[in-house]
Amino acid sequence: MRYCRDLSIILLKSKMAENMDIKDFVQPENLIYEKTACLTDKTLTFCPGCGHGTIHRLTMEVIDEMGIQGETLGVASVGCSVLAYEFMNVDMTGAAHGRAPAVATGMKRCWPDKFVFTYQGDGDLAAIGTAETIHACNRGENITIIFVNNGIYGMTGGQMAPTTLEGMKSSTTPYGRDTKLMGNPIKITELVAQLPGTFYATRQAVHTPAHVRKAKKAIRQAFENQKLKQGLSIVEVVSNCNSGWKMTPVASNKWMEENMFPFFPLGDIKVEGNLITK
Repeated sequence: MRYCRDLSIILLKSKMAENMDIKDFVQPENLIYEKTACLTDKTLTFCPGCGHGTIHRLTMEVIDEMGIQGETLGVASVGCSVLAYEFMNVDMTGAAHGRAPAVATGMKRCWPDKFVFTYQGDGDLAAIGTAETIHACNRGENITIIFVNNGIYGMTGGQMAPTTLEGMKSSTTPYGRDTKLMGNPIKITELVAQLPGTFYATRQAVHTPAHVRKAKKAIRQAFENQKLKQGLSIVEVVSNCNSGWKMTPVASNKWMEENMFPFFPLGDIKVEGNLITK
């Protein structure tokens, strides 16, 4: 729990603080932050500055606010996203690398009234799991995909992924991605948005409070679409990987804004089954 910083400073500077018990300060009216019940009590072990923790919280807040904790099934993939089942306090299962949409398809068809979502990174979803992703979208499986794109394989050493930008350095492209040799980066969300079974496709970020609010709204919309049996919803979140990019968290966010966002522009791509024309 977090309490108002300004008020605590005032109390510390005040003579009242000398005789005030902390219990007098920790009151409901001073509460500004509280952990949702849909997160476990385990301490997040992601690298400092990583966006995964924020995305975890937003997803679990949505599930909590919708009152569907007991009706939700999650599928964690391989990579940094595999840690989701440690922190998400809903029924979770693991999937082989890239196979989360296939596992989610089976779960949803067995329990069609459950809310089923996958939590995947770009190396998992856009590389090893390309086929599973595309065909789940094409079939219009009534599931939610939460897709975290940081442009590399984050957990396994920072190798080039399908989303690695042209000229971007990684552990397997130390001089930058050469598109003549390695092909072009893939805009996977735009790709699957073309498929008739994809009902909702959007790209968001979580590096500022304003973007966090937009990302939460998008995740909520994805689960609401599932509730209405509209088909597949995919929410891509462009995030940093300061450890993989070899940058400080602040520098990685700046680099993300200057380099990732121009190629992966934020905003809705497909809403209510209709592509957004810009």
